[in-house]
Amino acid sequence: MHKLLFIGDSITDAGRNAQNHPLGVGFVRVFSDLMAIRQPSRRLIIINRGIGGNNIVDLKNRWTDHLLAHRPDQLVVKIGINDCTQIHRDPANVETLGPEAFAKNYDDLMTLTREELPATRILLLSPFYASHDARPDSHRGRMAAKISEYVAAVRETAARHKLEFLDLHAAVQELMREMAPDAFADDAIHPTTAGILFIAEQVYAALE
Repeated sequence: MHKLLFIGDSITDAGRNAQNHPLGVGFVRVFSDLMAIRQPSRRLIIINRGIGGNNIVDLKNRWTDHLLAHRPDQLVVKIGINDCTQIHRDPANVETLGPEAFAKNYDDLMTLTREELPATRILLLSPFYASHDARPDSHRGRMAAKISEYVAAVRETAARHKLEFLDLHAAVQELMREMAPDAFADDAIHPTTAGILFIAEQVYAALE
């Protein structure tokens, strides 16, 4: 049976270890529902290994047990917003969580994954930040400016390893031409039900 594994931070997690076990109530759950109604004959095992608050270092530390051990046929990775947030709040973390360190760690993970799981289809999702704020003196304005460096790191990693890439940040920015940012993610990070549906649809289209 085909196995699809999602791994990442709270946007992937979405309560999967609480009362909403095992898929949570985020885009992974909605993606699973889309599969059920659009491809009901397909036999697919979906695994959610998101953990809220994770950054790329956290992902690297649990990669063997939470990803490689499952040997999925398909892998979807969503990471980066916590790295950006944590470096913004404490610049002293730049050596471990800055854009260059993020890119190096991400590259290490994909190198390892390609060595261990050469046949696995891999889709990398960019982090996103849902804000129109461009003021350099505001938290949201600085975050909106900084996130592009992490998006670029994911894009370059995907290109280097010949993996699939979904630029969620660009898709969200395009959507916000007509949709208010807080209708997508009230805190600019964690999607509303509408935002969850949008991400699930984007991932479904990318994997289809």
